[in-house]
Amino acid sequence: MTQSVVVQVGQCGNQVGCRFWDLALREHAHVNKKGIYDEALSSFFRNVDSRKSSGRACDVGGRIQHLKARAVLVDMEEGVVNEILQGPLREVFDSTQLLTDVSGSGNNWAVGHMTYGSAYRDQIVDKLRKTAEQCDCLQCFFLIHSMGGGTGSGLGTRVLSLLEEEFPEVCRIVTSVYPSVEDDVVTSPYNSVLAMRELTEHADCVLPVENQSLVDIMNKIRHMSHCGKAGSMINRDSAIISGQGGLNRAEKPFDAMNNIVANLLLNITSSARFEGSLNMDLNEIAMNLVPFPRLHYLVPSLTPLYTLSDFSIPTRRLDQMFSDAFSKDHQLIQADPKHSLYLACALMVRGHVQVSDLRRNIERLKPSLPFVSWNQEGWKTGLCSVPPVGHSHSLLALANNTCVKPTFMELKKRFTRLYRKKAHLHHYLHVDGMEKSCFTEALASLTSLIEEYHDLDCTKGKLSPDVPRLTITR
Repeated sequence: MTQSVVVQVGQCGNQVGCRFWDLALREHAHVNKKGIYDEALSSFFRNVDSRKSSGRACDVGGRIQHLKARAVLVDMEEGVVNEILQGPLREVFDSTQLLTDVSGSGNNWAVGHMTYGSAYRDQIVDKLRKTAEQCDCLQCFFLIHSMGGGTGSGLGTRVLSLLEEEFPEVCRIVTSVYPSVEDDVVTSPYNSVLAMRELTEHADCVLPVENQSLVDIMNKIRHMSHCGKAGSMINRDSAIISGQGGLNRAEKPFDAMNNIVANLLLNITSSARFEGSLNMDLNEIAMNLVPFPRLHYLVPSLTPLYTLSDFSIPTRRLDQMFSDAFSKDHQLIQADPKHSLYLACALMVRGHVQVSDLRRNIERLKPSLPFVSWNQEGWKTGLCSVPPVGHSHSLLALANNTCVKPTFMELKKRFTRLYRKKAHLHHYLHVDGMEKSCFTEALASLTSLIEEYHDLDCTKGKLSPDVPRLTITR
């Protein structure tokens, strides 16, 4: 059995990570009624001798053991981590795997990356190593962070480079939350573009999630919940109910949005946590979906969306679920993949679905999905037998698609608008180790990435017939 470690950096990263751990525990409890520590739990949790530690209890052969998450929590402010330690999940996290400061990064990528990255380098490496040593077969690191702030973007990408340096053979999958145009952090374009260069160079896969898409999805769910359909009611088994929250306390502003990202992580890790007829190893994602090392940005889409809601809505038909996964309304970034070019695509299905259903839907959808000429059969599929709690099936699609280009172009435009006036630049250049060349190199890296996607887009519709490898003449 393989194990994975989750690294949460910054406010957003820790809030999303907390929701993931809570929902993961609830899924395991729903499947493992006896609470026995099994291989499924061991993939993301370890059991600790109850004489030495307290934690979420499990009965193992008549002996009480306690679960600890395979996680490292980092934030340069204490607020979010302290809240976690005072909440219902406080016993799930090992206090030796937490790292906090008091002053924060002040929405400055350079402070997070250069100042805190240098000051806490040895402590971060030590915590990563200790967590890795507690794994029998470490398969993957999941890094969760945001792009707009200082700690998430700056220190988050510094941690990413340390992962590559210390564990070069272990897959690094990054979930990055991108700011919206109406973001309240003025310097977020600087932070995001500086972070983009690090993601492009050091990650194996990046799952970009846009705040605006999360807002749009929540508006859809809110519309469904208030449409007055008969049978709409609170669903207590829904995956969105978390900790002592959900039904028992007022929801905080970002809880619902964080739940969507947490559900993305639940789906992508489902094959590592549960059995299935066609399970997909996490390291297979990069192997099958990333044909070129820099083009590793995978657009996620989730369906059905009502698995994220507290409301019971009639189940969608299986075939409709596959169609939904390729519509713009279900993408976690603002994009329409059907109007762009696919390099590859993975379908990760959960629940009571047959391989024949999966193959039939792929054949049905293929004519409407433009793939690059040299990878017309670029599909990767996974089937996990355990569905989300309260539902019969779900689907996560990961598309390596050129539709990410407009998101990156908008980011470049916002960056250039500030950089042309050298606005706020002095805040960054006052940081030891930060130079003006960091900005120009980050912009050049993003420009080059956009051009690579543009060159691929230009090949759309120019499908070249296979050239015979050997011609025999008489």
